[in-house]
Amino acid sequence: MTFRPQDLGLDDIDLGADDLDSFDPDAFIKQFDPTVPIASPAQVRREAQARSNNIFGSYVTLREILIRHEATIQKRWTKKTRQQRQKILLDAWPDMAVTHRPDFDAFRRTNRSRQGASGERFRDYYMLPQINQEDLLKPKTLLLLLNARGRNSPPEFAGADFEVMHLGLVSKNLVPVFLNLHAMVLHGACNAREYGKLWAWEEHPDAFDWMHTRKQFLPGEGLLVLEAQEKLMHFLVTCCQHILHEIPADNLTADTFPVQPEPLLRTGKEPNGFDSLVVMAAEAPYRLPARLDLGRIESVLGARLSAAEDHLWAVREDPAYFLEQLIESKEHRQELLKDTGGDEHPVLRTVHQKRFWARVCGSVAFESYLQVEVFSELYRQAQALRLLHTKYAAAISPTKDLPEELMYAILKFRHYLNQAAKGPLGALRHGVVSSPPWRKYFVRQPPPDSTSTMIVVQQKSGVKMSPIEHQLLWILRTLWEDGQDLFFVRLPLIVDELGRLLETEPRTQELISARIANIVGDLAIISHCIGQLDMYQPWARGFEAALLDRADGIKTDFEERTRFWSMIMKALRDSNLSKVAQLGTPSDKRFAYPYEKRRTKQNVEQLQRAEQHLDEFWAAIDRVVYAECGSLKGTAVQRVLSRPRMIQRTPEWVDPPPSATKLPAREPVLDPNLANLYKPLSTIYIGEPARVTGSNAGTPTPKTKEKTKDISSHTATEPATIIMDVDPKPEPVSIPVDGRSLKVFRTLFFNPAVTSSPGEVSWNDFLHAMTSTGLFAAEKLYGSVWQFQKLEGDQSRIQFHEPHPRGKIPFTTARRHGRRLNRAFGWVGDTFVLREK
Repeated sequence: MTFRPQDLGLDDIDLGADDLDSFDPDAFIKQFDPTVPIASPAQVRREAQARSNNIFGSYVTLREILIRHEATIQKRWTKKTRQQRQKILLDAWPDMAVTHRPDFDAFRRTNRSRQGASGERFRDYYMLPQINQEDLLKPKTLLLLLNARGRNSPPEFAGADFEVMHLGLVSKNLVPVFLNLHAMVLHGACNAREYGKLWAWEEHPDAFDWMHTRKQFLPGEGLLVLEAQEKLMHFLVTCCQHILHEIPADNLTADTFPVQPEPLLRTGKEPNGFDSLVVMAAEAPYRLPARLDLGRIESVLGARLSAAEDHLWAVREDPAYFLEQLIESKEHRQELLKDTGGDEHPVLRTVHQKRFWARVCGSVAFESYLQVEVFSELYRQAQALRLLHTKYAAAISPTKDLPEELMYAILKFRHYLNQAAKGPLGALRHGVVSSPPWRKYFVRQPPPDSTSTMIVVQQKSGVKMSPIEHQLLWILRTLWEDGQDLFFVRLPLIVDELGRLLETEPRTQELISARIANIVGDLAIISHCIGQLDMYQPWARGFEAALLDRADGIKTDFEERTRFWSMIMKALRDSNLSKVAQLGTPSDKRFAYPYEKRRTKQNVEQLQRAEQHLDEFWAAIDRVVYAECGSLKGTAVQRVLSRPRMIQRTPEWVDPPPSATKLPAREPVLDPNLANLYKPLSTIYIGEPARVTGSNAGTPTPKTKEKTKDISSHTATEPATIIMDVDPKPEPVSIPVDGRSLKVFRTLFFNPAVTSSPGEVSWNDFLHAMTSTGLFAAEKLYGSVWQFQKLEGDQSRIQFHEPHPRGKIPFTTARRHGRRLNRAFGWVGDTFVLREK
């Protein structure tokens, strides 16, 4: 587009040059930024045509080599040692970067922005960061790259090749030449003559629109893409020549070698054989650029929403889980940091501890609500966007603008994703520095008084960190500061780098607590969705410009739809929770829950006390939220809390009948039905039903629904009384599994009357058990998140976190997994039987 001082609002600025022609764009740009090189149309056309000819010449050669020799190349490359591969790579590219994403490494280590000659020194790092030894020395990466570039034409990679330069461009380590009033065509070209063709705006009726919508390229941008592709294609041809060294280069494409079928090269899996989103993301730069997969976005967000609902359910149902969440939240609060004088925070002193626990309890409640709200909204929009994309599929063309309804929906979804990311980013800011692994490196500034909620944290001086700690902290700080560095690097890249570091450096596992790992998992899911939208080329290049005219409407919509989020935060501030804190403070073992022990009268009474304390806590939370926010009608939280599904509670102890044979030295034990007493999840939002008991560990007995009143007509302390309709008990099904899996499921669906000593479950055994049913495919997402997708039927998904940092699932966690599987699929312990050999 035109770069005139008047258009930029700079016509009144004194640029210090009296004879400067303000209508001469070249002179203006040179005065405004003297580092920008100016080019003429003739220079650009000459360079573009030469590079385009070389690109297509190398492409034809590479294609002809692959259709004859690709199977041989794959076999030879995989058999070579690391040293042999390295020699071939360095012979073809002598100064190849050593590390993965060398642009990111250079940016972090040396030059945040261009400084003198450093920009030229790292030019290839920023232009072609995928060309590095760490990645290409892996057995299949070069083979993927050869296949993608040799069997697909160069224009198909233009958008992706430009996007990968983002860090170099915004940090000014790559500076495109400037040529005004022209556009360069890369998208949609089909031969060397059309690829890189330069059009003046007056020469082509669409040239100006190409710039406005970013469907094509500025001349300087186009030249950078052509330069990168020219280097890359020459490198790949040279690699083939070295691998097939015994065949003269001129004979590689001769007809004496017949055309062969394309060999299969499957990757994207973890070393244990399961699909992995991390591996797929690492391979993406070496494949044909992916198309927008809205179905995948929808499924990932849907599974995460299900996990958020299960979390809300578990903190209300399971005292052990609630206690675990309280302790985790408490251990990541900045009040635990000593101040610069070595003193503890005032709220930790006995007289003020109620305020501290009010903050902890409020955080646990708020987070459980917010997760449901955020992922419900994202899932709803992903569903709507997929349907719109299907509706307009026939009208979508790379040469046309997107239909307005679809473009608005994409921009709106993208805005919500960026706003949703602020939650995990803020949680990292507050949680990392105070987490047990990092607490020794940070201190607080003393607060002005004991009631202040303002906490200022600074890094402790004189404490040395290891290189890995420095690297990990830089990445985490870049995320939570959400400043210029994150703008430069962009969220998907920095999250991928964090995931890669956690995967490849064992020491980092000790530096990331389980809570922080879960936060990183949420951030990774959100950034994956953003990255998927950014793949939607060529339109993704114009998202920012398209947002300008629509931003006000999208922001207004966001404020209205998220109004409840602010209301719930206000309701659960510590000043409203002084009485609730008394019920939630884990003193006197009030939430001790020895579920793993065999049932005795004493044991049952302890279970019931913990459940009663938990019910009292959440009833108090409900009263506070109801008083501040009302019935929550229309919210995702209200939808969960009002479901006609009951939480399980321990039934009263009943002495067993006297036995003729006395068992020595054992208390009488009754085989309890573990799910035969039910209570509502919330007595305010669903009402207080009559107690339902039964002899089966399944669904309560159906009852006829009575006429009910709107709960809004009741006070928060006088909930409505209703009797729910419930579904009849489903027909029992049997799933045959092997002995290894049966042992896992007996722990997940533990019955203290059958199994006397439940133990930990190996994560690998859990993966094996879930997939050995034949019902699920397992896939590793980001961080500690794994997703299990049903292979048949509704293809629903469920997510679980891999235990961190050990690969063992504690019994209390395994039991919660069992309850989640029960709610999702109706499974119970008797569902699984030993498969006949």
